[in-house]
Amino acid sequence: MFNRLSAALTLLPRRLLFVSSPRTLTGACRLLGRMNPAVVRCLPGEPKLTISFSLDGSHKHMLRDQDEPLGKALARISHGLNKSQGKAKKSKKKKGQTPGEAPVLTAVKLYYNGEEVSGMSLNSEAWRDGAVLEVGDVEYSVRRNTPTLTNAELPASLLAEFPVCPNLEIEFGNLEDCEFTWYRENAPNTSTEAAVEVEGQDSEWTQVGCGRVHVPSIQDIGYRLKLRCTPKDGGRSGLPKELLSTAIEAGPGVCTFDNRHAYTLKEAEWPSVRVVSYNILADTYAQTELSKTVLYPYCAPYALQLDYRQNLIKKELAGYKADIICLQEVDKGVFVNSLTPALDAFGLDGVFRTKDRQHEGLATFYRRSKLKLLSSHNISLSEALTSDPIHSALLENLSASTALKRNILKRSTVLQVSVLEDVSKPGRKVCVANTHLYWLPKGGSIRLVQMGVALQHLNHVINEVAPGAPLIFCGDFNSHPDSGVFQLLSEALVPLQHADWSSLGPEESCSMELLSALPPLLSAYGQPAYTNYVGGFHGCLDYIFIQPDSMQVEQVIPLPSHQEVTTYEALPSVAHPSDHIALICDLRWNP
Repeated sequence: MFNRLSAALTLLPRRLLFVSSPRTLTGACRLLGRMNPAVVRCLPGEPKLTISFSLDGSHKHMLRDQDEPLGKALARISHGLNKSQGKAKKSKKKKGQTPGEAPVLTAVKLYYNGEEVSGMSLNSEAWRDGAVLEVGDVEYSVRRNTPTLTNAELPASLLAEFPVCPNLEIEFGNLEDCEFTWYRENAPNTSTEAAVEVEGQDSEWTQVGCGRVHVPSIQDIGYRLKLRCTPKDGGRSGLPKELLSTAIEAGPGVCTFDNRHAYTLKEAEWPSVRVVSYNILADTYAQTELSKTVLYPYCAPYALQLDYRQNLIKKELAGYKADIICLQEVDKGVFVNSLTPALDAFGLDGVFRTKDRQHEGLATFYRRSKLKLLSSHNISLSEALTSDPIHSALLENLSASTALKRNILKRSTVLQVSVLEDVSKPGRKVCVANTHLYWLPKGGSIRLVQMGVALQHLNHVINEVAPGAPLIFCGDFNSHPDSGVFQLLSEALVPLQHADWSSLGPEESCSMELLSALPPLLSAYGQPAYTNYVGGFHGCLDYIFIQPDSMQVEQVIPLPSHQEVTTYEALPSVAHPSDHIALICDLRWNP
């Protein structure tokens, strides 16, 4: 034991090495363990490094050149400290100090392995992990590139019985290694100052959880939570951060998706995959006056707020335990700040594609323990129509109607295509497509052309990138089962006399026989009565299409009952976050 303690002393300054007994050695090691940290961030290729530490309750943060001599950096620390001290004493007359007397500079030194580091050493080499920074009589343990939380936030709104997922970003660490401790205050208190605790004392808080995700109980309503997160990378730990929540509010009670979760208590077993397709209603649309007064006047205003709806969406999606999730109408900020951190905590990674000239778009998530992303092949449908030669025949047929062509090229619709590979069986690939077609009810001809472009592109991607891979095609197609789009998908052909070709009137009518580039696909849900239910409309607009020769439907999660959907008149509501209903099915993917 004596030898191990002696080895540890190489990290201490030389002046601490003159010890005479094992008891003194033990005390010196305890002193090292109690040192405050000096955190250094230094990356190859970057011109600067940062040095951060706290002294007398003040946080010091310095930015220095990596190729600067250490002596200059230490001198800068010393001068900075004396400047701060000078300001503090400016209004006081120091007894015994004559006018013009120069203040004594604070000695600042750096040690490594018990030896003082030369002032001629470059900063990039001098500030090593385990070095000791000595500032006057205070020592700091240098931690270089320690795991650090660069961003840490709790959601703005917390509901009882709904999962709370912090938004975290880490550098030099792994979120899966981090330590999380949740506390609940012992008495309701609206003051944020209650979160500040004296070290070693936590009488105002009680520990209630220790995982990355915490679900408050009904008994927590009115109380706040505190999360203490320690960033880690294996055995290395960084400085912990504490986050304080707002008071927990009551949830809506039973939601439309609660009964559906009874069918998804476990993940799908290999070789099956569970797939979700869901238009989650973009905040950019939910907050318009049209939405509040015309589209959803029956919905309580607070239930249209993004923070409230995100609580419901995250609980709903987490409860499905899906392997693949295709979402439409995803605000970019929602993807980055809400869905990504939440679904990451539940084991899913995601990719996003915004619509052209829009703030919302498409998101595809996949369970990283089962699937990995090989490549993305996203396109703007209108741009691809005019720029990719594989669509030249369709473009030529469309040129007969200049007005329709012009209308189609104005659309911002995109197609998100992700080629995924089975983690447990390399080479086993699947092509996942996600889209949200043009919304105008009478725009059937536009949607037909958009789907024609999409199918041609998907056929090209599969043939070039993943030959033989099955296709899963999800989305809000804004098309009824009697539409040309549904016929094109399910029969692989739309005749020239189909009514959708003249859906926009005689000026934009077009007659062509449109062939699918793929064999007929199967709607996994068949033709439900509706997947969209609002005050003035209900109908089937959302689909999951598969190739029946390579995938079979193993389980379809029942849609909410009509009574559940209409409990609050229509959707969205306090118990349902969107005007659409999620489609969930288990697909047996032939190995």
